[in-house]
Amino acid sequence: MPDYTTIIGLEVHVQLATKSKLFCRCSTQFGAEPNTQTCPVCIGMPGSLPVMNREALNLALKTAVALNCTIPPMTKWDRKQYYYPDLPKGYQISQYDMPMSEHGFLEIADSKDRFETKQVRILRAHLEEDAGKSVHDEVAGRADSMIDLNRTGTPLLEIVSEPDMRSGLEARAYLDELKLLLTYIGVSDCNMQEGSLRVDANVNLHIAASDGKIATPIVEIKNMNSFRAVERAIDYEARRQYDVWQETGAKIGDVPKQTRGWDDNAGVTRGQRSKEESSDYRYFPDPDLVPVKFSEAEVQTARESLGELPAALRSRLQAEHALSVYDSEVLVNQGVDVVAYYLAAVEVAGDGKAVCNWVSQDVLRVLKESEANIADFGISAKSLGEFVGKLKAGDLPSARGREVFDVMLEEGIDVDQAMQKLGIEEIDESELVGICQSLLEKNPKIVEDVKGGKQQAVGALIGQAKKQNPNADPGRVRQICLDLIAQM
Repeated sequence: MPDYTTIIGLEVHVQLATKSKLFCRCSTQFGAEPNTQTCPVCIGMPGSLPVMNREALNLALKTAVALNCTIPPMTKWDRKQYYYPDLPKGYQISQYDMPMSEHGFLEIADSKDRFETKQVRILRAHLEEDAGKSVHDEVAGRADSMIDLNRTGTPLLEIVSEPDMRSGLEARAYLDELKLLLTYIGVSDCNMQEGSLRVDANVNLHIAASDGKIATPIVEIKNMNSFRAVERAIDYEARRQYDVWQETGAKIGDVPKQTRGWDDNAGVTRGQRSKEESSDYRYFPDPDLVPVKFSEAEVQTARESLGELPAALRSRLQAEHALSVYDSEVLVNQGVDVVAYYLAAVEVAGDGKAVCNWVSQDVLRVLKESEANIADFGISAKSLGEFVGKLKAGDLPSARGREVFDVMLEEGIDVDQAMQKLGIEEIDESELVGICQSLLEKNPKIVEDVKGGKQQAVGALIGQAKKQNPNADPGRVRQICLDLIAQM
């Protein structure tokens, strides 16, 4: 195994959940007809003037404090000069030397212990406007290209990490936790298919050498449309860089920083262009926008609006409801609505672990199969709690639990109605003892086997008992049979 360390930093562009763009009133709604959501401001017509969207700034501030960032008292806007066909202004309004936040961190962990829990440092998080979108049609040998400027001017928060991750797995964990945080605090839907969350990865290697450490040239990877693609692209790129280093010996500084695209079908990165440096963009302060000042009160208000964050919620579920790290992760990863459903059911059932088992296995299975969300689920949290409560009290045989659950779901009825419909009722203990005595008399071989130390032999009687009375609880039948044999 080669002796190298993979060095990874991520740049994440998050579309903020505003109804209008960053510097005009055009809609940010996804899916509209091309070029129907534009105005002179967002496409940079001469004489038009931008006006800052205060809601975008509030959402960015909320995100920054959730990421433990420092909030400078003042920030400003800068013009980043470059030309793309989908950027008609020829510049992007961004933040260069005075970002609205910096120096935070996000903690990542792995419930399977594949890496140690660590804090990934956040270098900065700054606001900027998005560019438009180039649409290329290459079907049947055609090569038409069109421009859709609906996305131009949409507010983005660019979150830049320090190069603290060491594998594709860690990078994926960082993205999972970041997405969870952003959706919990409601600043973005993080829909990657609609471009609401986009990731660029900066990757290089540190290779141990006899005379010290060698760093390979940094590569920026783009075009990754899923977190799994990010993980695969990074792991591929690390192996490719090591092969290139063995072949050429090239070190950082020997060649320009390169941008490579990820081909998910082929599973490879492909070279695109040399990466620009910040000096290439000729930043200067935007003359049409005034600097923004944050007061302590505004920062405190943003901090108080966060609510319970995913990491704290996982810890609370483990402490108050005796859930494992894995269980708490499964619930919290489903979002705040599923956690609220779970907690409401626990309030009725009084057994956090039992409710977790039904939610994580059966409720989530049904939601996935039906592509529904928890708000549309056919069993209310109160009904699920009553259902689990009857199982816990022994009023509902565990062997028939899933049967009752399915009827509750299909017919929208509560647990009592479902049990009545299925003819499930509590069986008298004396009747159950009589059934067991009868079965033992008819099966002397099983009695001998149990006396000989083969207690599992009594399992053959459970099915016979249920044939005589479907409400016979398997656990009680087993125990009564063993008790009766011990008395023989």
